[in-house]
Amino acid sequence: MSRLEFFFDLSSPWTFIAFANLAGVEECTGVTAHLRPVLVGGIFNAVNQGVYESRAQLDNPKLVHTFRVMMDWGKHAGLDLIFPPPGHPAKSVLAMRMACAIEDDQQALRAFSKAAFSRFWLQGENLDDPATLIAAAGDAGLDGEALAAKTQEQAIKDALRANTDEAIERGAYGSPTIFVDEKFMYFGNDQLPLVEARLKGEL
Repeated sequence: MSRLEFFFDLSSPWTFIAFANLAGVEECTGVTAHLRPVLVGGIFNAVNQGVYESRAQLDNPKLVHTFRVMMDWGKHAGLDLIFPPPGHPAKSVLAMRMACAIEDDQQALRAFSKAAFSRFWLQGENLDDPATLIAAAGDAGLDGEALAAKTQEQAIKDALRANTDEAIERGAYGSPTIFVDEKFMYFGNDQLPLVEARLKGEL
């Protein structure tokens, strides 16, 4: 059975779209992705600082077009995105520490991620607000207060840093970064068809 890894940060709209479309890839291939929380800001700081410069040029034709296409991709995935939501680009440290705290329970992580993505990108709540994240955890059937408290544990902080460092070492430059069988790296929602083809042995 092939191994599928999905390195992600909740602050990325493209990642939300890919997260929504990932289920189709899993269904078609019979391979379940292992979600790996990372801090995309740490990845940008290490290997892709140009993203900050590009964000500063809001009238850049490429950026304007990219945002429009992103909204089209969202609609194609059945998501009525709010862009930009309050606080965008959001600080996602607390959110991703909460995700890391439940990485060993992949079902819980998926439920929390879906809820947090939805509150930020569909309902327009602030991802950097602890109340939003605690409520998202509650939406997922989790104890949000307890989960938020775990983010202060050094082991959780270290786990998020380790995941982020691992992604960088393996070639990641943003979110989502997807690996098939550890060595084949793909980036973003638009490369999911290639992920599916690789998993099917067509590449």
